[in-house]
Amino acid sequence: MRVTVHVDGGSRGNPGPAAAGAIVTGEGGEVLDRVGELIGEATNNVAEYRGLLLGIARARELGATEVEIFNDSELIAHQVNGRYKVKHADMKPLHAEATAELSRFDDWSLTPVRREQNAEADAIVNETLDAA
Repeated sequence: MRVTVHVDGGSRGNPGPAAAGAIVTGEGGEVLDRVGELIGEATNNVAEYRGLLLGIARARELGATEVEIFNDSELIAHQVNGRYKVKHADMKPLHAEATAELSRFDDWSLTPVRREQNAEADAIVNETLDAA
């Protein structure tokens, strides 16, 4: 099964209260899952990785074997795709976990998009933070 996942993470302050969000859609565009998660105090980049990990986990739990992921963090996408090195100590274990989890799929891609193309995942993050 192939799914599309839009992920996001954000913090209010950097670092500050942070959340992750993901929306998983099927091949026909139907929403299979929509989830937000508070992650405590974190930087924006850590929250972005946590959003990615949340989306990966939900796709696996739904039985996906192939995943197409979109996020609005060029840094995270390029690190996971091997274009950029991971230098920050807080992000190294998150990067390692993300790449290990992605390797469990038969096929995967992670593409950075403009923020407005990731609006629903961003809305989930803000709804989660607002509810806290």
